[in-house]
Amino acid sequence: MPSRIRLARRGLVCGLAASGAFVLLRPSGAPAQPRGILTRPVPSSGETLPLVGLGSWITFNVGNDPVARDSCAEVMRQFFADGGRLIDSSPMYASSQPVIGYGLHKLGMPPAVFAADKVWTSGASRGPAQIQESRELWGVPRFDLLQVHNLLSWQEHLPTLFAMKDAGRLRYVGITTSDGRRHGEVERIMRSQKIDFVQVTYNVLDRAVEHRILPLAQERGIAVIVNRPFREGALIRSVKRHRLPDWAGEVGAANWAQLLLKFIVSHPAVTCAIPATSRVDHVQENMGAAYGRLPDESLRRRIVAHVEGL
Repeated sequence: MPSRIRLARRGLVCGLAASGAFVLLRPSGAPAQPRGILTRPVPSSGETLPLVGLGSWITFNVGNDPVARDSCAEVMRQFFADGGRLIDSSPMYASSQPVIGYGLHKLGMPPAVFAADKVWTSGASRGPAQIQESRELWGVPRFDLLQVHNLLSWQEHLPTLFAMKDAGRLRYVGITTSDGRRHGEVERIMRSQKIDFVQVTYNVLDRAVEHRILPLAQERGIAVIVNRPFREGALIRSVKRHRLPDWAGEVGAANWAQLLLKFIVSHPAVTCAIPATSRVDHVQENMGAAYGRLPDESLRRRIVAHVEGL
């Protein structure tokens, strides 16, 4: 990692630990962000991303239903209006990719979009064709980030992705896992491969990555995307039966979604959380977590204790 980026990142982590402050600068040529939105830099480049992105698992798998497709496009419109950039999908997510492509086309291909997808197929020979098909479904000239989905054939796919990056046909390379699976293998890849991103499950109840994965990401200069922040909605449904604690207002959390997301993105190793939704009001709630104050370590512990006690 270049010394300038390493020093900038070290300063970011120290500053976050001390005061919760965030880098709000952006590289030359990057899309402007709304005033006040909280961002973190991708360690390998210094490019900043808003702390909240948009997932597409299940919620964008609406097939060819025109009403549902238009609803997803409106979710995307609100996401960009609120300062969002990173949208994540996968060939595994059925019709989610063409639905994203439909939305991007309807919105005039917003320049802010950070297109993150995955390769999910056995064997190296099938990877390039799948990637090309995914790109055509999105309708983008290239992906910003491609990730090996759930480590499937990662030994074969990572060389392909690194070659694409070297050729300028891809900006970042990553790997993913979910539900706490194969963390040992994730660690080995993080230590041995020059990946830019790792995607893992992390939320107020699923905190295993705090012990090794997140510290290693900080040590190695790897950006972290967080999936399943609400346990596919089960966590939200559970806590919504209870009143939001008054002290949530200390960080400007107006609802449970914002408090739970603020817990996640307040960890200094986390670059972006990607809650999935098919509702405009929910994307507005989620994006609210990328504004205002974030929990310090004391409040993070309080959030954990409170939710575990419900």
